[in-house]
Amino acid sequence: MTTPDVTVTVIVYNDAARLPRAVASLRAQTHANIEIIISDDHSTDETPSVARELVTQDDRIRYLRLPENSGGCSAPRNRAVEIARAPYLMFLDSDDELPPRAVESLLAAHRERDVDFTMGAVRRVRVDNGRRSTWMPHLVAERRTVEGIADDPRLFFEHLSTSKMYARAFLDRHRLRFPEGIHYEDQLFSAQAYCLARAFTVIPEPVYVWYIEPYADASAASISNQRHKISNVEDRVRVQRLIDAFLLDNGHGALREDKDYKFLKHDFRMYAGDLPYRDDAWLESFGAVMNPYLDTLAEGAYARLPRPERVVLELLRQGRTAEVRLAARGLGHQVGPREVTAEGASGVVYWGDSVPDTERARRELDLSDMELETRPFSGAYFRHEITSVETGPGASLRLAVRTYDPGLRLPVGPQRASLLLTPGRRRLTVPFRLSPVRPGVFEGRVTLDPGAAAIPLHGFSGTRHPVLRLTQQGLAHTGILLAPLSLPTSTARLPYRSGTAPHTLTLEPEPRNPGRLQLRWTPVGITSRVLRPALRTLARPRVRAVARLVSSALK
Repeated sequence: MTTPDVTVTVIVYNDAARLPRAVASLRAQTHANIEIIISDDHSTDETPSVARELVTQDDRIRYLRLPENSGGCSAPRNRAVEIARAPYLMFLDSDDELPPRAVESLLAAHRERDVDFTMGAVRRVRVDNGRRSTWMPHLVAERRTVEGIADDPRLFFEHLSTSKMYARAFLDRHRLRFPEGIHYEDQLFSAQAYCLARAFTVIPEPVYVWYIEPYADASAASISNQRHKISNVEDRVRVQRLIDAFLLDNGHGALREDKDYKFLKHDFRMYAGDLPYRDDAWLESFGAVMNPYLDTLAEGAYARLPRPERVVLELLRQGRTAEVRLAARGLGHQVGPREVTAEGASGVVYWGDSVPDTERARRELDLSDMELETRPFSGAYFRHEITSVETGPGASLRLAVRTYDPGLRLPVGPQRASLLLTPGRRRLTVPFRLSPVRPGVFEGRVTLDPGAAAIPLHGFSGTRHPVLRLTQQGLAHTGILLAPLSLPTSTARLPYRSGTAPHTLTLEPEPRNPGRLQLRWTPVGITSRVLRPALRTLARPRVRAVARLVSSALK
């Protein structure tokens, strides 16, 4: 039997429907001399029969079934490593794929230079909307060989084990295997691999296709999409402590700040966007797990974060749960605080209604670097909140809006404002007035009729978030519009009008992150049955080519 060049392990558990797609992506690899191990974590669905059928179709495929379910990814990977025959190893999850040239590209990088592992770009595909992106693109933008993780500690952010091809000798030399009995095993395994490797090569070619299902059913959701469970928080913190111990025990303590920054900017940040949606009991439990670990992190790691993220962290560490929800809304969207307090002697501006009383709180809640009073108007910090919503005729909405101006950037008196909405090619602009209530706070009412928006004849299927625009001395500022998180979902029908196809329109708060006002259009009737399918057919490259040929012949 010929020795394979590479063994690719596909781990699977109760995923009979998607397993064939993953295996098909391996059978289609341009480098054919591979071994494929399907490692089944004791599935209880049709996975075993599907796997055995796949074995009969290709003699490169082997099937390994664990005697009992391990509850994670580590054991099925480790058991496959034990029987793998190739000198190079890769891992694939059953719900993902490898691009056709993945094995060829990574193996070529190994053969060009003696390195411990090679890694490439990961293409993320949103299952719900088909959007594609590259995971951590700045880290894989160019081909390079890294002589140890200390040369580029940013790579801690790229903690996926599946984007890499490992030399079997490297794993065996360091007895490096996936930690069993815990989740987020990739983070520990990857941190260890980065620190133990003498050198590794990064290539910009795509080597993994990662399918993201943000709205998957709870029973099928990935570990990362189970952030609502306190046990999930406990698992993530436990892995971080294991990484910290490894760094210290293996002489890599100097990397601790970089690793802590990665935890705050990536791991904690994933939870931060969900905090506005959590109740007091959950937030208290979250703080009980998270805060003791936050206290161990390097001060320099906090200093590298944007100020709004530092504010959320400090409020959590103080147990100010109501303010945590408030501060976490709009992270990454230039949303300002509702209230700030200036210290009399120094003039330093702090988050909230009082001057902090501890040195740490004064450092973390100091908003000086946000330049609330002086930054350019287009990038100023405002906060626009919908305080009430009333439905009117058709799909029209009567909105009460409150705007907070913590830097007092707006002049005294009424302000000209507009709501902007663009579901088609032409923007719907609805002007209204914001009147002063007290310094730094304005309120207004506006009627938004989405039915007045110009929709293409072939219809529009998608989601839009109205934005609020302010103007001052010829300058414009556009900010997001936060909806009440308790806003009930409602659906109305937009009938056919001249130039506008029939649709249903759903009004709801955005279900995650800042919680913007969200409008969702769905074509109905002839639009969905005839016009849109016809448009998709005409948009195909071959059809367009034929159309151009016919047009040219007629001319």
